[in-house]
Amino acid sequence: MPHTPGDLAILLRGAQHAVVLTGAGISTESGIPDFRSPGGIWEQVDPMEVGSLSTFVSTPERFWQFHRPRFSAVDSVQPNPAHHAVAELERRGIVKSLITQNIDGLHRRAGSAHPIEVHGTLDFGVCLRCDARISRDEMLARADGAADGVPRCSRCGFQIKSGVVLFGEPLPAAAINDAFAATEAADVIVVIGSSLLVTPVSTLPQMVLRRGGSLAILTEGDTPYDEHCAVRLHGKAGVQMAEVLNALDELATA
Repeated sequence: MPHTPGDLAILLRGAQHAVVLTGAGISTESGIPDFRSPGGIWEQVDPMEVGSLSTFVSTPERFWQFHRPRFSAVDSVQPNPAHHAVAELERRGIVKSLITQNIDGLHRRAGSAHPIEVHGTLDFGVCLRCDARISRDEMLARADGAADGVPRCSRCGFQIKSGVVLFGEPLPAAAINDAFAATEAADVIVVIGSSLLVTPVSTLPQMVLRRGGSLAILTEGDTPYDEHCAVRLHGKAGVQMAEVLNALDELATA
């Protein structure tokens, strides 16, 4: 029999330390395109051409020509009910940690105070030569004010990049360590909108399962872990997660 949002509510209600892991699929309902799925951005443009560290260093004009519109695209959308549901689960103390592969900042805007952003974030700019950091607004102002569209460091003159991790760039060690620490403590991990194909995040469900914990997955597409789920939901994350909250409310009053 197919699982329901009520099944996920029951699983979460019994959890001592639930962790949520989110991927691009949680944000597509807000209007942010998925990069890796069929029809996604990486089918239209070579990621190594526009999203790599080598391109950023060698041809920053090409890099920023592609990336500057992405900031405006994120600014034009809002968190959807799935983001808000995760934040509400955190407020209720049911979800102890939120790990996200997303760089869009929608979890923060929905009210999640401390998302673990393992692929970085658009929220600041950094100089890779002298490590100077500037705000997102300042970075974009410099990009828009530059003749070639490239924001540059006022200290050393090198081009500025956002806090997003590029191809060929190491993941932020602090965030990865936090993600593994949170998962080591978890007895339930809920995956929303991630294909679970990108390492090292794809190993997190296995950590929970190996210790006897439970896995729930909510995605529209298949994942390598589907046969190991205690709860497997398909469909739109916003609709499903809103129903999870309703089911939890019903359990609380039963």
